[in-house]
Amino acid sequence: MAKYAFFLGCIAPLRYPGIEKSTREVFKALGIELADLKGASCCPAPGVIKSFNKTTWLAAAARNLALAEKAGLDIVTICNGCYGSLFEAAHELHENEKSLADVNKILSEMGLKYGGGTKVRHFAEVLYNDVGIEKIKKAVKKPTDYKVAAFYGCHFLKPSKLKRLDDPENPTILDELIEAAGAESMPRKHKAMCCGAGGGLRSQFGETAMKFTKANLESMEAAGARMIVDVCPFCHLQFDAGQKDSGFSFPVLHLSQLYGMAMGMDAKDLGLNVHVTPVKL
Repeated sequence: MAKYAFFLGCIAPLRYPGIEKSTREVFKALGIELADLKGASCCPAPGVIKSFNKTTWLAAAARNLALAEKAGLDIVTICNGCYGSLFEAAHELHENEKSLADVNKILSEMGLKYGGGTKVRHFAEVLYNDVGIEKIKKAVKKPTDYKVAAFYGCHFLKPSKLKRLDDPENPTILDELIEAAGAESMPRKHKAMCCGAGGGLRSQFGETAMKFTKANLESMEAAGARMIVDVCPFCHLQFDAGQKDSGFSFPVLHLSQLYGMAMGMDAKDLGLNVHVTPVKL
């Protein structure tokens, strides 16, 4: 059985605990063990901390990587931002001996040392590359017959030259994962657009952030979608909370919640009752 250190990030446990619950149950059903990463901190946020001080960002990320390395496990994340931050930090520390040495001086003050060997995985690419579409289909008990707008977000596929998961401008990996649950992923314009929340835009320039969000919602509506499925709690928050007073009312599900539904999980365990935009299916 494959086993990973489960990196929760900040948004899911604080705002959407159903994402954590459904991920644990879905991975268990598919034969993957998730171990709690005890003592983990914020990833930290790639568009904020890294912009102010790269060393601080790198050291904070390395601390999480070191905790996983100490446990002898690679990391799996359920958030694009966490994936982006930890993946890029792991890449730099693996490729740059000076950065690794500088970071280890800081970690030594906490009794930690990072050897540079932790791999960082996104839960969606683990499902696609390791579990496989056919095994997922076999685990589906209640096919989800919905017309879905697949939302990739920014940090899942990019930087594409490092991650090499899919075509960053015209990806299909999430569409295929959605359709494995019985839903239909609707083709649309602006498929690779930002949700609007990233880089501190949501907190500092809310009106500008909502322009991105509204453009996405308009393209989803034009495509005939009736639900949004994402792979990032921060994108999830932007669409779920951002729809309030916008004139739109798309139910928003994290991919793990869609899979939870398809595998017969109870709606309360999926946490659908805590969403700002009502999930009416």
